[in-house]
Formats: sequence, structure tokens, C-alpha cells
Amino acid sequence: MMTQNSNLLKSGIDYPRNWDQFIDWFHNDQSCLDYISKIRWPNGFICPRCHVNKTPYKLKNGTLKCAVCRKETSVTSGTIFNKTRTSLKDWFGAVWYITNQKNGVSALGIYRLLGLGSYQTSWTLLHKLRSAMVNPTREKLSGLVEIDETFISGGIVPRKNKGNNSSKSKIVVLVAVELLEPKGFGRVRLRHVSAATKDNIQKFILDVVNPGSVIYSDGSPAYNCAKENGFTHHRTVHLGSDIAAHITMPGVHRVASLLKRWLLGAYQGAIQEKQLEYYLDEYTFRFNRRKSKSRGLLFYRLLEQAVITAPLTYDDIKAR
Repeated sequence: MMTQNSNLLKSGIDYPRNWDQFIDWFHNDQSCLDYISKIRWPNGFICPRCHVNKTPYKLKNGTLKCAVCRKETSVTSGTIFNKTRTSLKDWFGAVWYITNQKNGVSALGIYRLLGLGSYQTSWTLLHKLRSAMVNPTREKLSGLVEIDETFISGGIVPRKNKGNNSSKSKIVVLVAVELLEPKGFGRVRLRHVSAATKDNIQKFILDVVNPGSVIYSDGSPAYNCAKENGFTHHRTVHLGSDIAAHITMPGVHRVASLLKRWLLGAYQGAIQEKQLEYYLDEYTFRFNRRKSKSRGLLFYRLLEQAVITAPLTYDDIKAR
């Protein structure tokens, strides 16, 4: 599935303009299913097995049968909605609510809003949507990129070790942010790692930064891997410097500060370390779309990514 260009998408035609229109469009599960189908196959059904673009047979149970290879599939198979027992109408309500809140939303808030059967259902639904907030095929950062690590303590419940005692190690998050000229910040990337080692930093850089970019970091030897991998690398040694680190590297310090404030303010310490990556994905989604003027377009984008995100179970999320 190809991502639709934002300039080609029209408010009120491709996505709801406001709440009243949302209610009008998605009044039952079938209308939600039709919308998912339109997003997943904008040019018509494509068989997941033989990849033929041909109108399928529609069976009585709603299943689609390929006219060529006879494979049976459903509109939601292979997506985060796969085999869900939660109403698609509730799913869409959650997506609209999440994308229309500038700050994070809690599982308890979703549970109360939609009247779901249990808190666990709400918690699982929310984490599934967070998993869809970051497209693995997204473009890498480019141009001028600051990279640093930050340590998070408050707001996170650390994982337990084999002795059933909470881990004493600091929770490390790698931060990369684009610098815009003459001023301002572009997109961000975040990753939870066990430690700020050279190997972890090198993998992070290669995964999120385009070759040919200019990387700014502090004086830690672990960041020397940037130059070793062909990047132009500028190091700033903060130890003993009269200039504060947040002045010489404003991007990563601003993002790290906002991230910590967001985790504490929105979730009040109710985050397990094993699920931290999901929250980092949500923060990345929100930060990179902070200038969006259309909440309806954000709703469309999250659904667009949801249909290309592999199914997750409650056990998958708990074990991450």
C-alpha cells in the first residue's frame, strides 16, 4: 500500500472534517470496514497471495475470495484489527480521540469514553495503536542531526531482574533530532537501549540517519562511530566547558526535556519499562506532526499505518 500524498487528500472527502462528520460517516461497523478497505486497497482489492488486482468474490460471512487463486481473506486480516472482538466503531472512536488530543491519552480514559468490556481491552487496544504510530519504512533523518542519550527515572516502573528485584540501572533513551536552518527543529527519532554503548549508538545512527548527513554529538568516544561510518561528525566536549550543554546542543536537550515532562504529565508514572518503546513511538508520532492543522488528517494517517501494521496480541505486548 502506497502512502497517499497529503496534498491530494481532501478534508470532508477523504477524511472527516469534524466530529459531526465523523459520527455521520462511521455509524456502524460496516461503514468502518468499507473505509479500511478503501485505505488498504485504494485501487481495488489485491490478493495477499498472488497479488492480482481483480474484483474478488464476496462470501456470505464477509470474507473475500480471490477470483484467481481462490484464497480467502478478510479486510482486516494482516492488520492490527485482525480477529478483533472489539467493535470497529469503537476502534475508530479511539483513533479519533487519540489524534484529537494534543497530549497523550490513558487506557483508563479510553475505557471510560468507549465503555469497553475491561481495562485490559482498552490497554491492549491503545498499545496496538501506538505500535502503528511509527512506519518502519519511513524516511530517515537528513541534513544536520543532533544525537545524544538521555536518562529517564521518574515516571517509569523499571523491569525486574531474576531475583524479583527492580533493576537499579538507569533507563537510557537515544535521541536524534533534525536541525532546521536558520532555526527550529524537524523530525525526531527515539530508541530505548540497554546502555549508551558504541554498538547501540552505531546501530541507531545507521537505522535513523541518511548517509551524507552531518551529525552533532557530545565528546563521548562512543559517537566516534559516526565518522567511522562515513558521516561528517562534529563533537562538542562539554566537560569543563563554560557553555552549557543545552546551548551547544539545543535540539536533543529540548526534545529530552519535553519527553520526560510528557511521560510524567500524561501517564503519571504508570509506564512499565518493557512497554516504554510504545510510548516513545507515540511521542515521536505526536512531535513529528505537531504543526499539523488538521486533526482529521492525523486520524487518516494513523488508520493508514494501522492497516500495514502486523497483528499483535496481548501477550506480544506484555512480553515486548
